[in-house]
Amino acid sequence: MTLDLVLRTADHDSLDSLAAQAQRAEEYGFARVSAGETTGWDMVTPFTVVGERTEDIGVSNDVLSPYGRAPTVLAQTALTMHDATDGRFRLGLGTSSPAIAERWHGVPFDRPLRRLRETIDIIREVYAGGTVSYDGEIYEIGGLSYDKSVPDDPPGIDVAALGPKATELVGRFADGWVPQLFTPAGLAERMDDLERGADLGDRSVDDLRVSPIVRTFASEDREHARETARSMVAFLVGAYGPFYGQSVAEQGYADEVDAIRAAWDDRDTAAMADGVPDEMLDELAAVGTPDEVRERLERHLAVDGVDAVRVGFVSGMRQEDKETTMSAVEPLL
Repeated sequence: MTLDLVLRTADHDSLDSLAAQAQRAEEYGFARVSAGETTGWDMVTPFTVVGERTEDIGVSNDVLSPYGRAPTVLAQTALTMHDATDGRFRLGLGTSSPAIAERWHGVPFDRPLRRLRETIDIIREVYAGGTVSYDGEIYEIGGLSYDKSVPDDPPGIDVAALGPKATELVGRFADGWVPQLFTPAGLAERMDDLERGADLGDRSVDDLRVSPIVRTFASEDREHARETARSMVAFLVGAYGPFYGQSVAEQGYADEVDAIRAAWDDRDTAAMADGVPDEMLDELAAVGTPDEVRERLERHLAVDGVDAVRVGFVSGMRQEDKETTMSAVEPLL
């Protein structure tokens, strides 16, 4: 069994603090540490610091978007981070959401899967060395080459994806799959799409690193942990773009998603949280007492094809809550 740890940059007011959290993850024995990028810190600068201040732990980012960076820049970033972390970096890609693409990066959220596919293709061309020449439907790039030596083992490309077509694309072209807000049963069902993609690419799903994110909060104050996580799950489902809600609805919670979204229309966050029943919370997250948390993480780890679970902190956790949670999951490391 392998566990990664997803940090929350919003919980830190300095790079020193974020790096210290990564160091604690390394001390506990987590395999990798990662964090997402939206409208706060970019993930390249902080994780360069993290890489410099840690020794062995893997370093990843959770979703750099092709709407925010050119494919060649993403390749440059990955290769630079490879050097900065002594080969411990994996590049995380994803289409993100219409809100981030259009209201932050200022570009239309058009043809996301085609854009993601071509981005991976171009990154592979940069990884191959030599002059980049690509004539696609989205990108036309050519005439220049990467002006550094390319390592024999360039960074793996992990993709955050939810739907069947996106997951098939991951299986066919990427090196890893990072889903989020999946029940164990929903995750097992979506693995069929990953395997189909791998078959189309003449590859084996065993060669991909599958590491679902599971929001996790362990505490002896069981109800506090559950209510804190319930609010975050409700926000992700109801307010954080259309895709999480659609995915969770398709896993058997359509009525609940409709109610949560209706509450978000009124900006009624209390009603949103009330719309997440206990069963739904326990299927999507690992929250409660330490024993309950370990049992729920083990269910995700037991899904055939899963290589690791990314333990994701929950919005509203204090530092002592994070220490309790890392301590609770340590027996699974």
